[in-house]
Amino acid sequence: MLGISKKIETASQVDDQLVLPFDRRQKSRLRVELASGTEAALLLERGTVLRGGDLLQAEDGRVVQVVAADEPVLRVTAATPRELARAAYHLGNRHVPLEVGDGWLRLEQDHVLQEMLLGLGVQVEGQMAPFEPEAGAYGGGHRHHHDDDAPSIRQPARLRIHE
Repeated sequence: MLGISKKIETASQVDDQLVLPFDRRQKSRLRVELASGTEAALLLERGTVLRGGDLLQAEDGRVVQVVAADEPVLRVTAATPRELARAAYHLGNRHVPLEVGDGWLRLEQDHVLQEMLLGLGVQVEGQMAPFEPEAGAYGGGHRHHHDDDAPSIRQPARLRIHE
């Protein structure tokens, strides 16, 4: 089985592709099948989240490009920017992974959230599309008490308005 343990910035050529939905692109240890049919083991640094377009280098030197797979998502649009911001606010309160586009939001398909959004008066359409949610304000998720071995996230300094 081919081992893949290194993320790289650039490459002169791509030798294979790895097509994965978002939930599998969040795992740092994963058995996968490349587009060519080659079985591989992802052995990435803990906490690595793969994005469409990322490049990985296999132990034999092959370069593998990550492709965000089409998956069932909800696309949210609204008649006004205020309505869309309101929908984003309510989804954020529920810590829902959210992709933000120009005039739209995208989230994983969920019938309960779909009903909530419809109740807010926005338009919700189910579709198959790649899902690339925001990484978070500090470049990652939030900590839980069981994450003691995870590096701490540095909080931003408080801004002083008046001295």
